[in-house]
Amino acid sequence: MLWHTSPTASTEARLRDLVASLTLTEKVALCSGAGTWHTTAIPRIDLDAIAVSDGPAGIRGTATDLAEVRIASDEELSISFPAPSALAATWDVGLAERFGQALASEAVREGVDVVLAPVVNLQRTPVGGRHFECFSEDPLLTGRLATAIVEGIQGCGVAACVKHFVGNEAETRRTTAISRIDERTLREVYLAPFEAAIQDAGAWSVMAAYNRVDVHGVAEKAVGHPWLLDELLRREWGFDGVVMSDWSAATDTVSTGRHGLDLVMPGPDTVWSAGRLEEAVAHGMVSEAAVDAKVLNLLRLAARVGALDGNRTRRRTAVSRDGARALSRRIAACSFVVLRHELNDLPIGDPPRTVALIGPNAVAPYLQGGGSASIPLRQVESIEQALGRRWPGVDVTVSPGAYARVNPSMLTATALRDPETGTSGVRVDYLDDGGAQVASALSADWSGVVRALPTDIADVRVRTVVRLEEPGWHWLGAAVVGRHRVSIDGIEVSRSEDRVGEEAVLDSSANNPAAAGHAIHVDVPRDVLIDVTAQNVDAGGLGVFARAGLHHRVPGPSADALIAEAVEHAVTSDLVVVVIGTNEDIESEGWDRPDLALPGAQNRLVDAVLAVRPDAVVVVNAGAPVELPWLHRASTVLWAWLPGQEFAGALTDVLAGDAEPSGRLPWTLPVRHDDVPVRDGIPDAGDVVDYLDGLDVGYRGWLRSGVQPMLPFGFGLGWTTWRYSDASAGPWSANGIEVGCTVENIGARSGREVVQVYVEASTGEPRRPRRWLGGFGIAEVSAGERRNITVRIPRRAFEVWDTDQGAWRLPAGEYQLLIGRDVSDIRNRIAARIDDEFGDDVELFDFEGRQTRSAQLTNGGPK
Repeated sequence: MLWHTSPTASTEARLRDLVASLTLTEKVALCSGAGTWHTTAIPRIDLDAIAVSDGPAGIRGTATDLAEVRIASDEELSISFPAPSALAATWDVGLAERFGQALASEAVREGVDVVLAPVVNLQRTPVGGRHFECFSEDPLLTGRLATAIVEGIQGCGVAACVKHFVGNEAETRRTTAISRIDERTLREVYLAPFEAAIQDAGAWSVMAAYNRVDVHGVAEKAVGHPWLLDELLRREWGFDGVVMSDWSAATDTVSTGRHGLDLVMPGPDTVWSAGRLEEAVAHGMVSEAAVDAKVLNLLRLAARVGALDGNRTRRRTAVSRDGARALSRRIAACSFVVLRHELNDLPIGDPPRTVALIGPNAVAPYLQGGGSASIPLRQVESIEQALGRRWPGVDVTVSPGAYARVNPSMLTATALRDPETGTSGVRVDYLDDGGAQVASALSADWSGVVRALPTDIADVRVRTVVRLEEPGWHWLGAAVVGRHRVSIDGIEVSRSEDRVGEEAVLDSSANNPAAAGHAIHVDVPRDVLIDVTAQNVDAGGLGVFARAGLHHRVPGPSADALIAEAVEHAVTSDLVVVVIGTNEDIESEGWDRPDLALPGAQNRLVDAVLAVRPDAVVVVNAGAPVELPWLHRASTVLWAWLPGQEFAGALTDVLAGDAEPSGRLPWTLPVRHDDVPVRDGIPDAGDVVDYLDGLDVGYRGWLRSGVQPMLPFGFGLGWTTWRYSDASAGPWSANGIEVGCTVENIGARSGREVVQVYVEASTGEPRRPRRWLGGFGIAEVSAGERRNITVRIPRRAFEVWDTDQGAWRLPAGEYQLLIGRDVSDIRNRIAARIDDEFGDDVELFDFEGRQTRSAQLTNGGPK
């Protein structure tokens, strides 16, 4: 627990007095957001509004739209960090805590009190839309990193909000899906990271998920689940922080009012506002005592973040803006996973004279995932620029090699003309529900969206003229949301009468809709009229907006011609770097991927380049697994994640040997999507997502099935090689057991090794996973040196949840402690025998079966 996590008795008494001083109307107002990102202030008790912000990979800020973020200077924008899956690939708890401090420091600079992070849901299926936003498929790794991040954030006086509680492992129909999870699986797997963040780190807030959860015979929404919120979270775990809803997740006044939800977001129009909760209290459906408990939790949070009495002096910026930028670069480089390293020609020694930089993600890297994890990006350095800075005078050729995006580039306002005046820009007409024009204006800087219009504006009509000069086939289109009509050059290309609301934001279809358009052949220059009518979408507390993004694909080479150009550059260059991956059309909150395929002809591109340059360095810029059919034909492959704004510098550091890519996979890389144990998270006809894999999430399911993946959980090579020796274990304590070994760096470069310890149980009952992660540790070792490393395996790693007894139990029997580099590459084994279910007799043996230590363990520790 942190120094001001638990309020003193006098503070708690004062908070209760404040609750008693409030009217019911004031108390109810506190329990709903005042807007999208703020709670309600009550000046008469010196209570400020609490500001919250998305923050899994950077502080998004409290503006309703990214475009509304203040941009007085580039330096005012928050730093974009690597995605959480990238941080998980470092397996570095210390680095995670520093990241938490950096998030909090950015929050303080942005005036934010609560960071909506970390995400501790598990990567149950690789096609999950927010896979990149989660840490890992393993609960222990997720919990350890989450705990460190929470401690880092809250140590700076800013609250962390652990999300999404619970069973939100996929995006398909997430607002209605029922996650059916048996209690043992829920306890040992999906609740474990939440328990760690709450009980070990003392998290001050939790976000309840959109989905329903079916457990203990109750299938209820997570925001109003009596067992999850009241029995487990409050009574069993003793959580005294705030439970807030995910945005627009609360849809019922009474169930959420009765149970452990404290704050409905966003406001001001919620299921508790406009007299709804007051009426429920008046009719005895919700007790005022339940409302008082909510308000007490909210005041406690306000006190912790300094929003009560204006006392924000405890908040501190532990990491400067420059320090945050450097940390982002460090995390990115450290997270890169070396999947192949056959020729040992990296890192690069002599500076190359020429570099062929190839691939769609070499031209436009995917730096951050779509949805609430996105933040406004500052001007970022390109890979070409970073290479030129590291090796002055180097000649870099850049070729995309493949088309990978669904939508072509957006038209800029400078390329457009108002059809009425002929001046630069877009004509925007505002229409009422009958189609009559209410107002009209010229937009000289059309960004594709207009926000905060009055709701009596039913539609927005956008008209503009674009001049097509270049001969050949052009494609023009518009990306719209909801009811619309799109006409290109007098031809209607799309029409819909279906109106949408907040669901368009919740399913992220409003973020990056596919454009509808028309191909036009140009022989001589000509003008083309684009005429789009788009719905003014009222998404409630999520905002009001109309979207009409205008897109243009200019005449260009065919897919074959792009590949041929890339191959030509590869043949003539000293160094070839191919950067492939996903983009905002593929990985985003709001939808799940249909498969694990790379978009476009990227696999064909890699095959063609490797055919002429087998020494090419292939960089995979993706957050979640993709199929890599050419992997074992490549000599060097780096997995670079969604690496944040410092990607270019980090990649150059790794190529030049200024930093080691020491990441390890926090998930399993499949050969084919069809091999995956859980292929998707799609609800059945009854909206049920049945967690039939039970305890065998991720790599555990691979081990159970016997199917060989492309690369196993925990895999990673780095720029050096390692030898393991001298395995040891013990003594047992109330906290578990320590396992040690010696790692020797037998390569030519300094390196960083991640030692992983797995547990196997030889007993048949209760059923256990074939193998599971028990602990891990990190050693940084110079070339030719040795380092002893100790890994603590917590007692919980051996325990199971006994549903009959309603308690944790330590099963007696034989266990193997497996020390290795990944879940399959085991270097040492230690046997342990627990002679009774209380752990009163524990014997340890080395990997040859010799007894090394005998100890006794009880629920209270050694005796």
